Amino acid sequence: MKLMGKILIVDDDKVTLDFFDIMLTKLDYEVIKAKDGIEALEKVKIHNPDLMLLDNLLPKMTGFEVTQIIKKDKSFSDFKDLPIIMFSALDDPEDKVLGLEMGIEDYITKPFNFSEVLARIRNVIRHKELVKQLLKRERRLAVLESLNTNLIAFTRHIKEPLAALNDEASKLDINNKEDLSAFVLKFKDDYNSMMAMQDGIEEQIRDIENKKNKLKEDELSLEELEKKISKYLKNISKDER
Repeated sequence: MKLMGKILIVDDDKVTLDFFDIMLTKLDYEVIKAKDGIEALEKVKIHNPDLMLLDNLLPKMTGFEVTQIIKKDKSFSDFKDLPIIMFSALDDPEDKVLGLEMGIEDYITKPFNFSEVLARIRNVIRHKELVKQLLKRERRLAVLESLNTNLIAFTRHIKEPLAALNDEASKLDINNKEDLSAFVLKFKDDYNSMMAMQDGIEEQIRDIENKKNKLKEDELSLEELEKKISKYLKNISKDER
């Protein structure tokens, strides 16, 4: 699992942009910078960042407007789950509530210190990775449920013809060559039909099994995920010292 990722910093203050660029780059993040809302939207589509640090008071477009477009506009549907941490020089509780209701992950009032921002970034990344792993697990469970559904359907489909053959066999007069010949022909037809059905279900099972295995390759147990996150956070703490 790669916890370091791309962070888009959006602020019209060059000092702030350069500061975050230097500090986050040292921690092995890829930093992308934008100085206004319009540029931020362009770079979201170009770079598909893992996280956006967004100043609310921007030229051309506010942080709230940028957030609204990313979360609601159809042209940004591929990016609607982009985590956003918003900055603002205005310590207004209503702004904080509005931002959270719009879907931002966190709201930080300026002035702030880097350690605080880094702690917020850690929490957002941790949450994002947990959600990603849980979604993978849900998809794998859905695949397994599909497999189970197909097996049940196959069982039901072959149960009825087998029961009918068994019923006919119990009534069959083996000394009657005509009836015996008709039964053999019917048995062959039913057998071929069931074998064709079995081939189809086997192909579906192989396909489902391949999907399940592919999902499982990328899936971490919650215990493994916690260990990797803890190791990641310890490494960052060492770098800070």
